[in-house]
Amino acid sequence: MIKVYGIPNCDTIKKTQDWLNKNKVAYEFHDYKKEGITASKLKEWIKLVGWETLFNKKSSTWKKIKEATGQDVTNAAEAIKILQANNSIIKRPVVEHNGSIFVGFSEASFKEQLL
Repeated sequence: MIKVYGIPNCDTIKKTQDWLNKNKVAYEFHDYKKEGITASKLKEWIKLVGWETLFNKKSSTWKKIKEATGQDVTNAAEAIKILQANNSIIKRPVVEHNGSIFVGFSEASFKEQLL
């Protein structure tokens, strides 16, 4: 089963769900806001794609945190703490499929990976 992780009011998640529904691809949705995200899941993803791929440094949430605290993130351990506490900083969507993941919406990638 394909599992899509994200936030339901995110435009990229809406685009992802529209594409999956249009192409009749069954999936399960994991809402970060309601269900959270575990450190073990983040570690699993980081092993597959690296923390830099998951961590959205362009996120307004991250920009506010960085501005308020002067904090930066330089390694996976720091990233996990921040991502778990502020899951809106995780790039979206994260899609799990057949033991791998891909991050972000790309119609070409979705066609290649999911159809």
